[in-house]
Amino acid sequence: MTRAVVLGGGFAGVLAATVLARHVDEVVVVERDRYPAAPAPRRGLPQSHHSHVLVTGGARALETLLPGTLDELYAHGAHRRGLPGDSLILTGDGWFHRFDCAAYFVSCSRGLFDHVVRRRAAARVVEGVQVLGLTGDARRVTGVRVSPGETIAADLVVDATGRRSQAPRWLEAIGGPPVEEVTVSTGLAYATRICAAPPGLADVPAIMLHPGAGLDRGATLLPLEGGRWVVTLTGTQGSAPPLDEAGFQAFARSLRDPVVAELLALTTPLGPIRPFRDTANRRRLLERAPLPAGFVALGDAVVAVNPLYSHGLSIAALSALRLDHELRAGIGPGLQAALAAEAEPSWRMAVERDRYVNGEAAGPPPSAHALKVRARLARARLGSAELGAELFHAQALIPAPPPDRLARFKALAGDPAPLLTADQARRQYPLLCPDAASLP
Repeated sequence: MTRAVVLGGGFAGVLAATVLARHVDEVVVVERDRYPAAPAPRRGLPQSHHSHVLVTGGARALETLLPGTLDELYAHGAHRRGLPGDSLILTGDGWFHRFDCAAYFVSCSRGLFDHVVRRRAAARVVEGVQVLGLTGDARRVTGVRVSPGETIAADLVVDATGRRSQAPRWLEAIGGPPVEEVTVSTGLAYATRICAAPPGLADVPAIMLHPGAGLDRGATLLPLEGGRWVVTLTGTQGSAPPLDEAGFQAFARSLRDPVVAELLALTTPLGPIRPFRDTANRRRLLERAPLPAGFVALGDAVVAVNPLYSHGLSIAALSALRLDHELRAGIGPGLQAALAAEAEPSWRMAVERDRYVNGEAAGPPPSAHALKVRARLARARLGSAELGAELFHAQALIPAPPPDRLARFKALAGDPAPLLTADQARRQYPLLCPDAASLP
């Protein structure tokens, strides 16, 4: 190939360009925004003020694509947190015990993620240019139309414009096929505040409070670079977290445990409380359409799941790595399907959970015995590294460990580890309880 054009210069687009540069004579990235000079939110990325993480699978993919990137992120203040080894987690079933199961995530601001990756990738980006559409016909895409009325010819066009991609409309305009889209509502709304951490507490564990029976509210507190925390409160669309200071604090105090509210009260706000409402799971089934040759999409332009699962950056990295693998064999008709397959585990996990929460689960309801087994496993998982690994490896987008049938049998037949009280859960993390370093 002579030239590839990547639409979108965000995380997914820059990584796609990094890969394409290994296979194409020239790669051009077209970006609507202009990049900030230092790590900072980007104007055209409305979710940039909210929490972003790389889970294990995405972190490994990023390091394969751009070796040394994780070390640079850590050098700039990014944090690594084990799941659940460095994370205080309250589920609907109780508090997780602290154990290690090789799953983790990397937390920092979206601005730092983008800034470090963009500098290491050294992709050629044309900034301040709006994509107007594709050129070509139903058989082949030959380039893109951009403002102000120019055309960039290309042998391959890669759509990395994210959750708000206009690919279906662009394809239709050149006689391409209709693209089926599936949307699964979450019913959730978010509100986020970035704060200065109190002295001595910048390195706290990640904190995750999930909704429980009868309470549809939750919260996360994650450390950022520069001695900051990002605090996100979640609620249903009908009971969204307030955007005023008093309401935000009151909402935090209404949660199942006061730990986030107590820590939030010690912080200094750094900017306004920001809402986010576009939380639906959305999938464009491009792989099922007879796409024109010379066009492919990846990342959130294909599958965008509820941001609560924090998979967007990781799926982008895994998709770019898959793109590299597929291009080694040449561009074939199965390329779009291969890229969609990288997002399949994340999509399946997100929609199964959100449909269950919303009462939209497909199929007949589980039997009383199945519900009893499910509840016992969930209870046992709180204190079992073997069973916990099944959950956290799936969330971290890494292969699950081989099934430990003995551990599962013991969990169902024996007595699980005792449930932790809120005080015991906190005491697992000395920074949260400086008077005691371990469980009594």
